[in-house]
Amino acid sequence: MPAYLLQASYTTESWAAQVKKPGNRLADVAKMIQGVGGKMVAGYYAFGAHDVVLIAEMPDNVTAASFSIAAAAGGALKSVQTTPLMSAAEGVKAIRAARKAGYRPPA
Repeated sequence: MPAYLLQASYTTESWAAQVKKPGNRLADVAKMIQGVGGKMVAGYYAFGAHDVVLIAEMPDNVTAASFSIAAAAGGALKSVQTTPLMSAAEGVKAIRAARKAGYRPPA
């Protein structure tokens, strides 16, 4: 299954609600990902630009996008970023294919 990096930041209101009623939100998110046919490989709370960082496997790009859209539409997040990930083998294959792309920088 394709892998994705998901990075999200909570709104101030969402943090306040979590402080009032703490719980393992990552476990809830893992269940939601399973509900769309995916699997959360790893999930972390973080600090800095993003509050939560996940690695998830999803059936396809449409599923990953729809999950991100639903999360963004929920109102608890101020930002959501989803990045498709490639295995090392896929990356090397893409690099090899780049030789055939015929791209030339402008002169």
